[in-house]
Amino acid sequence: MAFTLPPLPYATDALAPTISQQTLELHHGTHHQTYVDKANDLSGGERTNADLERVILEADGPLFNNAAQHWNHAFYWESMTPNGGGRPGGELAEALSSAFGSIDAFLEEYSTAAIEHFGSGYAWLVHDGSKLAVTHTSDADLPLQHSQHALLTIDVWEHAYYLDHQNRRPEYVSAFLARVVAWDVVAKRLAEV
Repeated sequence: MAFTLPPLPYATDALAPTISQQTLELHHGTHHQTYVDKANDLSGGERTNADLERVILEADGPLFNNAAQHWNHAFYWESMTPNGGGRPGGELAEALSSAFGSIDAFLEEYSTAAIEHFGSGYAWLVHDGSKLAVTHTSDADLPLQHSQHALLTIDVWEHAYYLDHQNRRPEYVSAFLARVVAWDVVAKRLAEV
């Protein structure tokens, strides 16, 4: 028994041109696989994906970093879908409008969190126990560490976008929201809070 790399929920070329096949193959097949392998090495290969959140909450140092990055990446892959993006609808749209004043205000705040985050990390839409909020984390940090329920993430480590967008993070963030974000998945996550 061990942590395992989950398959992508779409073909490696399905998110192009926002995220190219080459980027997905490197990011998923190399970066994410490395986090899984290192987490297995550091935990003795005795843990499975079902144990992942408990390991993250109990670990520190290298085991935390690799286990958390395994979780962050699996969550990121599921936050995207081919032909996604645009504007959320239904109860999710109502919740975002209520929390942020409008869908446009949410999209602006989320984009700003992703674009202005210094260095490597993630921008998140979370439910903090009482309301929706936008936040960002550095390195392997994640909402679980802060008693927040993650609903959406965008990876802003350079390896997530550099092959496709070079140093133009705003272009990547805009394309992510316009073309690949999986609003139906975000709505499902919110309904489970």
